[in-house]
This record gives sequence, C-alpha cells and structure tokens, in this order.
Amino acid sequence: MTAILELTLAPNDNERLQNICGPLDANLKQIENRLAVEISNRGHHFKITGEDEATKVTKQLLKALYSQTKQEILTPAEIHLQLQQANLEIKPAKDVPEVIIKTRKGLIRPRGENQKNYLHTVITHDISFAVGPAGTGKTWLAVACAVEALERQNIRRIILVRPAVEAGERLGFLPGDLSQKVDPYLRPLYDALFEMLGFEKVEKLIEHHIIEVAPLAYMRGRTLNDAFIIMDEAQNTTCEQMKMFLTRIGFGSKAVITGDITQIDLPKTQTSGLKEAISLFQETEGIGFTFFESKDVVRHPLVKRIVNVYDNAS
Repeated sequence: MTAILELTLAPNDNERLQNICGPLDANLKQIENRLAVEISNRGHHFKITGEDEATKVTKQLLKALYSQTKQEILTPAEIHLQLQQANLEIKPAKDVPEVIIKTRKGLIRPRGENQKNYLHTVITHDISFAVGPAGTGKTWLAVACAVEALERQNIRRIILVRPAVEAGERLGFLPGDLSQKVDPYLRPLYDALFEMLGFEKVEKLIEHHIIEVAPLAYMRGRTLNDAFIIMDEAQNTTCEQMKMFLTRIGFGSKAVITGDITQIDLPKTQTSGLKEAISLFQETEGIGFTFFESKDVVRHPLVKRIVNVYDNAS
C-alpha cells in the first residue's frame, strides 16, 4: 500500500539542508534507491512516497541524518553505513509494484511477472543476479536500468564487463586496442545501448569514459564507486573471478550479474563462479536473485520451444 509522509527538518539552516541533500541531491537519491521511496522537498519541508514501512523508515533516517549535519559533512559512504548499521533494508513485497523504465527512446515496461520482479529486485538491491535462458530480457533490462540511472544522475558511469572465455582471457593476443579486443564479446550490451541512447550518444559517452568497457581480466585491484556495473555471461567466470568481481563494488554503485548456467563454456574441471554464487548468496541481505525459465522468453516463439527441447534432453 502506497503511503505519503511529510516531515519538516529543524532548525532552519540552509547549509545543513545542502549537507543532507548532497550535490545534485545525490544523498537523497541514494536513500531513494536503497529504500524504494521517492523523496521531494521544498526547502526544509520533505515529502516521502512509497510503501508504508519504507516511508516510516525513511522519515526516521532523515531525522537522524539531519541531526548529524550539525557536526559533520555527510558522504555516500556515511549514509551507506547508517543504512547498514540500522538494518534498514526493505524486503520486496510479494506483490511487487510494476517498475517502468524511462529512456530517451521511450518507456520500457516489464513483460510478465518475472521481469516485473527482476526490475524491482535491481532497484531495491545493490547486487542483483539474473539467471536463465537466452531471450528472457536479462541483459536488456539491466542496460535499461543503467541508462535510466545515468540520465537521472543517480550514477556517474556505466561499466560493461564480460569474461572473454573464447580468448582464454589472453586479450593481448588479439589485434587492436583494449576496446577493440573486447567489443565482440560485449556486442549484446552495445546493441541495447544503441537502441536506447542512439549510436552517436553512446560513442560520445564512451569517448568521455562515462560508458566504460572493462574486461573481467582487467578488473582486479579496482574499487568502483557511483557506477552501474553489468556483468554479462557470468556463467563463464571461475569462482575466483566472481569473488574478485563482487568485491569491486563501491559506495553508490549497483551491480547486475546475468548468466545462463546451461551454457557454461569453462573447462569441465572448473566450477562456474555463477553456480557457486547461487549456492552461497541466496540468503544474503542486499543481494537479490531472479530466476528465469523458458516460459519467460520474449524472443521469437521458436526460441522458447528450443529451450524446452534442450531442457528435456538434459
């Protein structure tokens, strides 16, 4: 049930108001993303819209944070820690609200219950896994969420990651610069970006490093803040690579990991990092999972039948 709560922060102090909102309302957007609420304000008067429990939690959090502004400058890291320490994660309701993604090319709506749950999971979790067969919209919807977050200035950059298993991660043997070496493996992600933003806009964002191509082999040692990170074809990561990737996530970032555990290209002696993550993290707070099936395929009707035949044969 949607609720609206109002709150006036006192005392009236414009510096403290700026502090709690953050640059370009970044602090408020961080709270909105984490607790699945909408926050608007006129000066010190705030309006919070969302699920009943979430609005109450947000009101208390804003009061506590405003109190802190008397003594310190709030940062995304501090807000994240406050959310963690107070155990304020809002669990998705069984009947989740429909999420509609807005991009320059128009509105993107979920097709079916599983896509609806998937979008809600991405919005309400810092790390989301989408597991299932080709054609279910896993990658497409992840890119749509990333584009919307970028256009709303909730993040500063989009990072595209994919294990280059076919090249054995030995990217140095391929011709061209880093982007040219990895482009063939990231084509599905690029196709989605081109359709949502247009070719010229994507090229410009890549040129300014707002959209970044980051092969999995080059992720080690990095910490990624204020980013939307998409790892596609995650079934082809090793357990070590998956651990390395998941520990790159920084403050103000989201990660979506997509894959199909029926199409693993790793040597038979290696365990898929995606399969291990499914067994390890399904009960971990802050990490969400969506499992797609052949009935969720939204491509050509034959794709659904093909997936079913392979499932029955295995």
